[in-house]
Amino acid sequence: MFGDMEISIVIILFAFGFLGAFINSIVGGGGLITLPALLFVGLPPATAIATNKLAATLGNLTSMLTFLRAGKIDLKLLGPIVPLVFIGSMVGAFTVNFISPNLLKPLIFIMLVVVLIYTIIKKDWGSIEKRQEMTKKRKVLFISALIAIGFYDGFLGPGTGSFIIFAFVLMGFDFIQASGNAKLLNFTSNFAALIMFLFLDAVNYSYGLIMGVAMIMGAFAGAKFALGRGTKYVRIIFIVVTSLLILKNGYDLFMEKIH
Repeated sequence: MFGDMEISIVIILFAFGFLGAFINSIVGGGGLITLPALLFVGLPPATAIATNKLAATLGNLTSMLTFLRAGKIDLKLLGPIVPLVFIGSMVGAFTVNFISPNLLKPLIFIMLVVVLIYTIIKKDWGSIEKRQEMTKKRKVLFISALIAIGFYDGFLGPGTGSFIIFAFVLMGFDFIQASGNAKLLNFTSNFAALIMFLFLDAVNYSYGLIMGVAMIMGAFAGAKFALGRGTKYVRIIFIVVTSLLILKNGYDLFMEKIH
């Protein structure tokens, strides 16, 4: 499986896999690093997205287990939501065969800008836990948002973790607890999309497993960093990663318009 692979490709996959998972395990957005790396080493876009799901699933599983052991995942709250996010992501991965992901990009760009502005303005937001009362209306909106994010992860992906964290912080969770909860849902949506991509035979296993091993290591290191440093550092990294996602999406939209 790995015999003919150049050492330079292995180094690229390993280095960017580790870095992507390190960032992703803290605030999401790791696809911003890992997906371009897979495209750079020569994979077609559809194969790169599918292969990234294999590697990201391994990374998210690692960070999820690390946060779970630290007691930073609310299993009681997330239990009923996990199957819904799973279905949403699988539908998204299936839909990508019929609709171009480019249709979502302008909306994602606007949403990222709103997330960034809101996070910067609310300086103490997410520093301490102030959970909102889960009224029926709020519960429906919250769960609907998470299902929609799950669909987006299967359909396109980059920024999913950041959107999930934002949803939890809006509900009054601090950044660490939000990040932990996001890891379970992000793993769920990644795994669901991966199953669909495996069924469609779209995954490059050799590239995905090499990057996946690196992402296991990066995810463990990133989760430990987040748990050790606290909400202040996580908030700063969240703002930086969201800004980079905005720049990347803005660049993509600009290039599409001039072509």
